[in-house]
Amino acid sequence: MTARRYFGTDGVRGTVGEGFFTPDFVLRLGWAAGTVLRAQGRGAVVVGKDTRVSGYMLESALEAGLSAAGMDCVLLGPMPTPAVAYLTRTFHARAGIVISASHNAYPDNGIKLFAANGEKLPDALEARIEECLGQPLVMVPPTEIGKARRAVDAAGRYIEFCKRAMPDHLDLRGLKVVVDAANGAAYQVAPAVFTELGASVTAIGVSPDGFNINRDCGSTAPQALQREVLAQAADIGVALDGDADRLILVDASGELVDGDEILGLLALARHRVGRLGGGVVGTLMSNFGLERALSEAGIAFARAKVGDRHVMEQLRQRGWQLGGETSGHVISLDRSTTGDGLITALQVLAVMRESGLRLGELKRFMVKYPQRLVNVKLVAGYDPDACPIVQRAVEEAQADLSDRGRVLLRKSGTEPLVRVMVEGQDATQVDLLSERIAEQVRVAMATR
Repeated sequence: MTARRYFGTDGVRGTVGEGFFTPDFVLRLGWAAGTVLRAQGRGAVVVGKDTRVSGYMLESALEAGLSAAGMDCVLLGPMPTPAVAYLTRTFHARAGIVISASHNAYPDNGIKLFAANGEKLPDALEARIEECLGQPLVMVPPTEIGKARRAVDAAGRYIEFCKRAMPDHLDLRGLKVVVDAANGAAYQVAPAVFTELGASVTAIGVSPDGFNINRDCGSTAPQALQREVLAQAADIGVALDGDADRLILVDASGELVDGDEILGLLALARHRVGRLGGGVVGTLMSNFGLERALSEAGIAFARAKVGDRHVMEQLRQRGWQLGGETSGHVISLDRSTTGDGLITALQVLAVMRESGLRLGELKRFMVKYPQRLVNVKLVAGYDPDACPIVQRAVEEAQADLSDRGRVLLRKSGTEPLVRVMVEGQDATQVDLLSERIAEQVRVAMATR
């Protein structure tokens, strides 16, 4: 098998029109994926996208490539990533494809693939697609060219699927909910889900124009949601990202509730009624306060490498159900095959309803350790793990923290960044050490 050239931790991603990420490449990717899938038998591939302006172009290229390989297409239009995972199963498709760069700005885009069971495509199949990309594009005979159709009931199916995350005896009547759809893929379905469950809904970030996805809105920029929650005297604010597979919440006082807090309050609620199903998987970035709070409750906690693929691997290996990332990507395997921002939000609302507690009260289970994340622009070809100066800075910082904190240095799997994370009990020390390491990374890249 060839080495990975295109597939990263979350499919293929890049800036549209730069480097390899062009319509021609996406057409060839569609053909390669279709060729590999067709070897397992002819069928359909469902294709969804977010609201980026490049989505129209890439959808057409992908459709052409899949058709040339003899695969039919079911075009969903703008649809959250978890919705595509779900609809891949319900349409009995061979695979699902999402055209999205998630939380990135509009110039970027990406291609994510799901297997027929709604889970991320296995590594072996991705490797075979990589191999196929290096071969000449050969069409199937004209009699076998794939057809395409638009799904007319996709949104309704997914809305009903989300609503089932609320127990039958609960609804949202009497609650004020503000939802920020990040001008992204959930701009239609997200308000509908909460409204149909009886909530009084105020929706922001629901006016996509192709260019404003994730811009000053959504889970990566929740300040607008915080202001709106206070202005509406709402009970909760829900901020999704561009493809709605993750979220950040806002409590009634306007304070943020991140993925660690969401994961922990869901775990504790399940644990109390004997429905946790094992332990909890976090990541290397998960705050130590989460691990400590779960440990005190008698809940096992394991750390995976950053990325939902790695969280999923740990869950499968351990036979557990609940895991997630600080960024708000929460996976509940008893509910969905992938992270789903809407389903996660509904589970939190169910805990609020059943406990009679407000979100601000529920999140008090943990005391966060001060944590600082510094992103440094990555110079192509640079490897921080192979730089002695940077590694020395990391070792010195860890020595300063002793056993009262930790340091994490890694390259992002989705963006050209080096991420420097320092966590400890003293916020001033954390800030100082994180900036010191980040500066060494900048110097090392400038002098390489």
